[in-house]
Amino acid sequence: MDAVDTTMEKLRAQCLSRGASGIQGLARFFRRLDQDRSRSLDAGELQRGLAELGLELDTAEVEGVCRRWDRDGGGTLDLEEFLRALRPPMSQAREAIIAAAFAKLDRSGDGVVTVDDLRGVYSGRAHPKVRSGEWTEEEVLRRFLDNFDSSEKDGQVTLAEFQDYYSGVSASVDTDEEFVAMMTSAWRL
Repeated sequence: MDAVDTTMEKLRAQCLSRGASGIQGLARFFRRLDQDRSRSLDAGELQRGLAELGLELDTAEVEGVCRRWDRDGGGTLDLEEFLRALRPPMSQAREAIIAAAFAKLDRSGDGVVTVDDLRGVYSGRAHPKVRSGEWTEEEVLRRFLDNFDSSEKDGQVTLAEFQDYYSGVSASVDTDEEFVAMMTSAWRL
């Protein structure tokens, strides 16, 4: 384990010690810090932000973290990649139930969920905005799908994007049993 991995373990432990909202709270906080909406932070912003939250890292640790998640060599870390790396790894039970939910949605079996796939599983006709005439059923399904899509909304959700979404949810659920029960109920598996 290198120094950045050790730093990330330290940060993860500090976040998780704050309970269910630890990593999610950190994500909200950093998104607020990202005033220019660049989805990135420089080492100084990261260090000040962490210090404000009581998560202390020295300059070398912060610079190492920034370098690890600096996508373009511009000296800033990619916020989404950093937050994704902070999440604890998921167990096989969690990964399996996520894959089962995805398979239920992927009616075509092509490894990508689209609005057409959703139509075969869910109906948006009862949505209040469809009933009022404000949205079409297509819009409801697309907005639902967008919840699981990456930041570049393309109307297609891959298993990796679906897993990524639920990785964030998983970080706030204590036990595998609770997570599996939640997924089973939500997706009627």
